[in-house]
Amino acid sequence: MSEEVEVIDGEGLILGRLASEVAKHLLKEKEKKIAIVNAEQVVISGSKEAIFREYKTRKNRGSKEQGPFFPTMPDRIVKRTVRGMLPYKRARGREALSRLRVYLGVPDEYEEVERKKVENANAERLSLAKYVTLGEVSEKLGWAPKQR
Repeated sequence: MSEEVEVIDGEGLILGRLASEVAKHLLKEKEKKIAIVNAEQVVISGSKEAIFREYKTRKNRGSKEQGPFFPTMPDRIVKRTVRGMLPYKRARGREALSRLRVYLGVPDEYEEVERKKVENANAERLSLAKYVTLGEVSEKLGWAPKQR
């Protein structure tokens, strides 16, 4: 690959902390591209019932024709969360968001590449074991993962 791509493994990382770190890097380093793999294993902290309820109401909010439209696939939820932490209505934010790629699982092109972990976002720092993965949330919203 010709460009410098930083690959982040999302397994066991907290969604909000991961998104804020990625947004900071995208805004600070103008040439760097970031790829997040294993998006379905990113973690949301809190009780399952509360998380499912919140995402269910988000999905059903607004009319079918006008929006707002909220994603149900894990990779799109991660990208939407990062977008919320960028000034995406300005050229600087749109350009930063265009350098982000989010994948379900690990694509073949990143199989051999060293994957980084965001230390601030590690789910092991949660004091309680109350969390749910984005894959579980997406399945509750109607997403059906493809079997390999």
